[in-house]
Amino acid sequence: MYKKPRKLFLSLIGLALVALIIDLPGELPIRGGIGPLRIDTVIRRPLLNLGVGQLRFRRDLTIHQGLDLKGGTHLVFEADMSGIEEKDREDALRSSEEIISRRVDLYGIAEPLIQTANNKDQYRIIVELAGVANTKQAIDLIGKTAQLDFREEPGENNQPSATESLEAETSIIKYQPTNLTGKDLARAQVQFDQSQTGKPVVALSFTAEGKDKFSQITSRNVGKRLAIFLDESPLTAPTVQEEITSGNAVITGDFTLEEAKNLAIQLNAGALPVPIKVIEQRSVGATLGQDSVVKSLEAGAIGLTIVIFFMAATYGWLGVIADAALLVYGIITLAIYKLVPITVTLPGLTGFILSVGMAVDANILIFERMKEEERSGKKWRAAMELGFGRAWDSIKDANTATLLTCFVLLNPFEWTFLPTSGMARGFALTLGIGVLISLFTGIVVTRTFLRVLYERDETKQGGEPRGIQWSAKIGRILAKIRGGR
Repeated sequence: MYKKPRKLFLSLIGLALVALIIDLPGELPIRGGIGPLRIDTVIRRPLLNLGVGQLRFRRDLTIHQGLDLKGGTHLVFEADMSGIEEKDREDALRSSEEIISRRVDLYGIAEPLIQTANNKDQYRIIVELAGVANTKQAIDLIGKTAQLDFREEPGENNQPSATESLEAETSIIKYQPTNLTGKDLARAQVQFDQSQTGKPVVALSFTAEGKDKFSQITSRNVGKRLAIFLDESPLTAPTVQEEITSGNAVITGDFTLEEAKNLAIQLNAGALPVPIKVIEQRSVGATLGQDSVVKSLEAGAIGLTIVIFFMAATYGWLGVIADAALLVYGIITLAIYKLVPITVTLPGLTGFILSVGMAVDANILIFERMKEEERSGKKWRAAMELGFGRAWDSIKDANTATLLTCFVLLNPFEWTFLPTSGMARGFALTLGIGVLISLFTGIVVTRTFLRVLYERDETKQGGEPRGIQWSAKIGRILAKIRGGR
């Protein structure tokens, strides 16, 4: 047994244990006892809350289910456009949709459905939130008018407190509010820098009152950053190059056209504050129905069980080790679903189950290649190493093609000529993650397990395993099932 495989084996076991802890339910009841000693308690797993400086990673480690599996809340908001000019109403509606999407993301809801609809003078925003229990809190968060404001760095005339100074030294600058808000911004729009680079820029136009405020702010902040916040979250923090008295400013940077458009929409969400009110609110049950969900899960469990028994019956202890690697695959995948987190829908479950088949497919290619090497006269250890190495090309090509398909369905760059359906994206995301993890478990985990746990008598081709003595009887039973050797 080599030292390096043994260390890697222990590392893989440690990784699987950590993933298993993440996979455990948030509350685990423990009841039982021996004689007078009784135990009746519930172990509650704490939230995962990690941080370095200002970087925070916080997860509640629960599985997020989509509307088709869990149901949720259906909300319809109506936007009051009475204070908006008719030519600006479409932009205002898009801005409101953008800010609602931003707030929902901050609320921690994955894969919401947000869409707009307008009919004559009625402008509405439809929001569906999966698994939302506190509907009132969600309405309060989504329904308030967007708040845009400009903030400046602390200066000599605006010294921060000792606590604020310490925070500024150890983290980002604590910006100070000014009296310039979204009400003073007339419009933000995308333009192109004609004088120099020709790249997209975001042009700001202020109202008459905002023009004077902006002039005073820029005059005292030349060479400093002026941050723009939307709903207490920073959008951008450009540096003031000179005092601006015209009421028109330009935000430059290495923007792509899409990034510039998004920034303009977010700025207009504060510049065109549209009051919205809830006109419809109702709870939505699982769209597939609980019976359909249960049957789908049962079908997945039956299929997985058949795969496990097939591998064991066909390849003996090699198949059992492949099944162990498949178990590690499932544990790690579920942990990643919780850490990302991923909203699990029925198409997403389909992608996961399909990736299980691809994980096993990699092991089948490897084992069949190992058999070919043994038939050519090579010893078991050499046949195993060659089997993994020579099967890799086929495994790599097949999984690369699948990953490319996942990329097209996921459409991360929002290309309009590709699918934008949430169900297609959920399927692509789970399948893509599953393929990547299956490559790891099918190659690294299975190979390490074989190197450490599996051993044959090199003096006899196809000999019984010597590394797992306690399993010899079960091994002979499996050998009889598959016809013996």
